[in-house]
Amino acid sequence: MTPIIIIGTGFAGYTLAREFRKLDSNTPLLMITSDDGRSYPKPMLSNALTKGKTADELALADANSMAKTLNARIVTNSVVTQINPQQKTIVLSNGEQLNYKQLVLAVGANPIRIPIRGISDNNIISINGLEDYTRFRNELESTKHVALIGPGLIGCEFANDLISAGKEVSVIGPDPYPMSTLLPKAIADELESYLAKAGVNWYLGTTVAEINHKEQSYKITLANGENVRADLLVSAIGLRPNIDLAKKADLEIARGIKTDNGLQTSQENIFALGDCAEVAGHSLLFIAPILAAAKALAKTLSGTPTTVKYPAMPVAIKTPVYPLVVSPPPHGVIGEWQFELASSGFGIKGLFISNTKDLLGFVLSGDMVAEKQVLAKQLPELLA
Repeated sequence: MTPIIIIGTGFAGYTLAREFRKLDSNTPLLMITSDDGRSYPKPMLSNALTKGKTADELALADANSMAKTLNARIVTNSVVTQINPQQKTIVLSNGEQLNYKQLVLAVGANPIRIPIRGISDNNIISINGLEDYTRFRNELESTKHVALIGPGLIGCEFANDLISAGKEVSVIGPDPYPMSTLLPKAIADELESYLAKAGVNWYLGTTVAEINHKEQSYKITLANGENVRADLLVSAIGLRPNIDLAKKADLEIARGIKTDNGLQTSQENIFALGDCAEVAGHSLLFIAPILAAAKALAKTLSGTPTTVKYPAMPVAIKTPVYPLVVSPPPHGVIGEWQFELASSGFGIKGLFISNTKDLLGFVLSGDMVAEKQVLAKQLPELLA
């Protein structure tokens, strides 16, 4: 029997496989991954240091164990180089050609890399998997000062984790304030202040012009003329959906691999899921949308066509010095932020109210995060 093939064994791929096996225990399932196929909770990468977790301790199961659990064949350390939609085949880097009944792309997203004068990409760590985290932990042992390039969500989470672990941290980026694409300025300013009190050095509104490696440290020259010295460089600029394989197969591409609300791409019997996918116009690189999409797609693959629905899905950001929950308003909507200070003095409630007085999004900080569930029920669905 021709198998269903899932390319990718990250959170999206393994979640889909688990959900599918709940509904269908017999259809052959083949999973292909370019790494070693270990299953692990990726969101924990940005706070594993404080928890004292090594990469091996983060791993929940190896590929062999997952293959037994899922009644699947898992091919590790192998790259898919070509998809032939008309023939319903894929080609591996070793030339092997495999037939599929249905194909799922769960290929994730890659770190955004920018060229920096003076050093190569190898000098900068981007933490996007267990192998990256292993290198990060190994190099961190002899490190006192870490420079984080990128003041977004991941950069702030790592900054909090590193400070809690006793490291000196400098965060660099062109943004006027932290998490500028997610937070209103009033709350971002509070986050910046609390992380600064914890020991984070901020260099915002500027970029890295040049980095020189001298002996065991780096001299970072900023565009505004300031200099920063660090022992370790970490890039947290962000992630870009991995679209190369889909583009080569002439699938429709936008921010990610375009799918309808049933997760099907522009080619019949080819689906996309997770960080690589743009589902009905939504590109959401968080856990909750993957869970919802995996459940829907599992039903489709098992013979019951199902569309995915996205309720409001607030995201808890791992910055314990200043807790945050975010449910941003849809891009481009018209409205305004309204703020209320917590009665305790620690935290702010930010509500995004439309011109028709509807609640379209919120940001909660400090003691206000307790209102998450109540407010989430008032938000409209993201994808009905």
